[in-house]
Amino acid sequence: MTAIYMRALVVGVLMFVQPLVAQELAPDFSLKLLGGEKSHSLSDYRGKVVYLDFWASWCAPCRQSLPALSKLQDELGSEQFEVLAINLDMNPEDALSFLAEYPVSYTVLADKTGSISRAYDLVGLPSSVLVAKDGSIIQSFQGFHPSHITKLKRALGFLIK
Repeated sequence: MTAIYMRALVVGVLMFVQPLVAQELAPDFSLKLLGGEKSHSLSDYRGKVVYLDFWASWCAPCRQSLPALSKLQDELGSEQFEVLAINLDMNPEDALSFLAEYPVSYTVLADKTGSISRAYDLVGLPSSVLVAKDGSIIQSFQGFHPSHITKLKRALGFLIK
């Protein structure tokens, strides 16, 4: 299956979720772990499919999306797929309190200045970006509904082969 055909197939699967199709490379970044010092860059995950999930403690739909993504990460493992959550709270304590109530099993990074969310042209939360193994953007999403996980699983079936 050619890369172009596979990308079209995945985009077709995802069309039922609020899409914004793009073909460019995802902007790279380096952010520290929420409440930590270690930095992670998007380029560190090249060779894996990455789901960037932008969220904040005040985001009501994030109470559903973070646990659902954590379950998905647990199901799929981290060999070929990685959820990277990017928190946009200015006060890290707000985010840490949120995570105490809604714990996740994936990496959570802090973007206190909002510079990464601006690089991705986000307009609301939660927003997510699906990044292919080669670093290109497959799809961007705004909002969350539990049915998104089913559609994402279907797309990941094609992407992580």
